[in-house]
Amino acid sequence: MTETIRFIDLFCGIGGFRFAAEQVFAARNISGQCVFSSDINPQAREAYRVNFGETPQGDITQIRADDIPDHDLLFAGFPCQPFSIIGQGKGFDDTRGTLFFDIARILAAKRPKGFILENVKQLIGHNRGKTLKEILRVLRDELGYSVAYQSLNALDYGLPQKRERVLIVGFHRPMNFEFPPKQKAFTPLNEILEPNADEKYYASKRIREKRRAKHAPTVSPSIWHENKSGHVSSYPYSCALRAGASYNYLLVDGERRLTPREMLRLQGFPDSFQIVGADTHIRRQAGNAVPVNLVRAVLQAFLPILLGGES
Repeated sequence: MTETIRFIDLFCGIGGFRFAAEQVFAARNISGQCVFSSDINPQAREAYRVNFGETPQGDITQIRADDIPDHDLLFAGFPCQPFSIIGQGKGFDDTRGTLFFDIARILAAKRPKGFILENVKQLIGHNRGKTLKEILRVLRDELGYSVAYQSLNALDYGLPQKRERVLIVGFHRPMNFEFPPKQKAFTPLNEILEPNADEKYYASKRIREKRRAKHAPTVSPSIWHENKSGHVSSYPYSCALRAGASYNYLLVDGERRLTPREMLRLQGFPDSFQIVGADTHIRRQAGNAVPVNLVRAVLQAFLPILLGGES
């Protein structure tokens, strides 16, 4: 190993950032060391413990920056509900929206070489752009980082899921950063879907008949999506997984819900990921997770710049 990068994993969930980082570090012969992780959800912390052998600490608002180890790189998929359509878009008026400022206080105290943050696409237009403008002002003007951001879609980076997210990257010195180009293809659904899903995942006969009466698919396998107005559509990929969506929001071929393993695959988690807890917990964890492939693509472009080409 020619480098060692120490990183922290804030709002870590079940480890999407960490899986991506470990994959990229291994490919580049870099030694990566996670020196701190944190998440407020006990079920997510337990899943993280089982998969990484470390239990994340809890509520970041209760942890002093001085108690966090020095690190080179900060990852944070900070809570998106305050900026999303589903979360009613309250932004900084929602207590969770202020969690960005916990990232800022840690950056100010520890001065890592770089960071990668993730949030929902709606962050860009929230409050007529004022929310993002304030985030960028803090990162650039108050903290002195060179910052770039872009809305990226997991569908363009190999995953069969339309999941648009804002990625914000920062460097401790002036840098020109280009986000990774789109890929031409994504993994087909037949490589994601399990062949013999348990009967418990099938929607009721009434719901299946109701969906079929509304919609005739043009491709199979497909994932059917019903929006809030009741319109049904289907695609050879999934619409965005959502932690709090209705139970039958997405149905495979209009018949059944996604299994926990399928949801994790749609987010790019390897099959080596050990599933912990009830289906309802996995559904929420997968819906809150960062797409591994998306972070991996950004990190692959990010690392050579962070390391000054020395890897």
